[in-house]
Amino acid sequence: MRRFALLVAALLASPALAATYAITGGTVATAVGDTVIANGTVIVRDGRIIAVGAGLPVPAGATVIDATGKYVTPGLITAMSTLGITEVEGVRQTNDASARTTPFSAAIDVTPAINPMSPPIAVSRMGGITRAIVGPEASNEIFGGQGAIISLADRTDILVRGQAFQLIELGEDGARTAGGSRPAAWLNLRNGFAEAQRYARNPAAFDSGRDRDSLIKRLDAAALVPVVEGRVPAVFHVERASDITGVLGLTREFPRLRIILIGAREGWLVADKIAAARVPVITLTLHDLPDSFETLASTRSNVGRLVAAGVTVGLGVFQGDSGAQPRNLPYYAGNAVAQAAVPGGIGLTRAQALATITSAPARIFGLTDLGSLEVGKRGDVVVWDGDPLELTSAPVAVLIDGVPQPMTSRQTLLRDRYRDLAPGALPLQYNK
Repeated sequence: MRRFALLVAALLASPALAATYAITGGTVATAVGDTVIANGTVIVRDGRIIAVGAGLPVPAGATVIDATGKYVTPGLITAMSTLGITEVEGVRQTNDASARTTPFSAAIDVTPAINPMSPPIAVSRMGGITRAIVGPEASNEIFGGQGAIISLADRTDILVRGQAFQLIELGEDGARTAGGSRPAAWLNLRNGFAEAQRYARNPAAFDSGRDRDSLIKRLDAAALVPVVEGRVPAVFHVERASDITGVLGLTREFPRLRIILIGAREGWLVADKIAAARVPVITLTLHDLPDSFETLASTRSNVGRLVAAGVTVGLGVFQGDSGAQPRNLPYYAGNAVAQAAVPGGIGLTRAQALATITSAPARIFGLTDLGSLEVGKRGDVVVWDGDPLELTSAPVAVLIDGVPQPMTSRQTLLRDRYRDLAPGALPLQYNK
């Protein structure tokens, strides 16, 4: 009886209770295969999609959002970011993505640092991003720590899933943090996984933070246990084709390991191996400069070739447009479509491009009720004033869990504050 009372109280506290929205008349890109519905309708009730199709009747009492002449898509998901833990990347006080002098590594959890009031969250939400994968950046160890998944809804409880994955840094950066070479990084990796297995067998042996023979701390070993047991995925940052092949081979030693690759700028060279291993990739489409020795084979056709080989690809990285400001991801996806028109280029279809920022990230991180416009999925829906893959388009309405979100941010407030001032006038202070 008490459990029932708690459930009723929770439902009554939900802002989405008894709320029905009908988004009508738009071009509905469902992110289910290549299905696009002209003059379509999406109906959301109590936070879930209850109908998608053409010519659907509007339920009595529903709030209608007229999308005539507009596009409707699922809410966008950035496959990796630092949203909520970084505001200004170059300002240390606002950047909780890395910890340069900590004695801990794998045990670090970004969850306590997530700030729902962080200005980039509202900016990204206005850009159509409704969910974000949030990851740490490795500092002085190859194990960067545990990432999270958040909602970008305008509320304080935005955590969707904590301790959602472990970041592992290999390649050039991993070599640097491990002592100066790739062999040192790989030895560090295998030792960490072996320590986790030993910890799982006998936790009491790790006395006072580490046992006599351990090279990692007790909390770090404990954090790696669900990784080696396959309960939590490992996100490996690698770029070079040989490093990618090495990561794929780890399942021979640790067969339960769930691998996700991030970066993978030379992934196209071993796309068949990645596809055969059923390992997904997180990357961006415009990385084409050989700006390091591990990215000499970079090409704008990387994503197109990976998808053509059967690899699941989601767009996102830690820095720049995808890090703290992922609102530009639709344009990265659009450039993947344009790449198909470049002589010798291999790009994506429009449906494939949309999938890289909706259904693919959801599939990569097991968000089974997100990423597409289907009955039963969460009501994350975006209405655009034009084709979402074009630079000139922008969202005009965003729903998260079936709740319309404010289309304002710190930038719009500053714009409104200063735009209409008379010459010589001073702006009014903000209302408290």
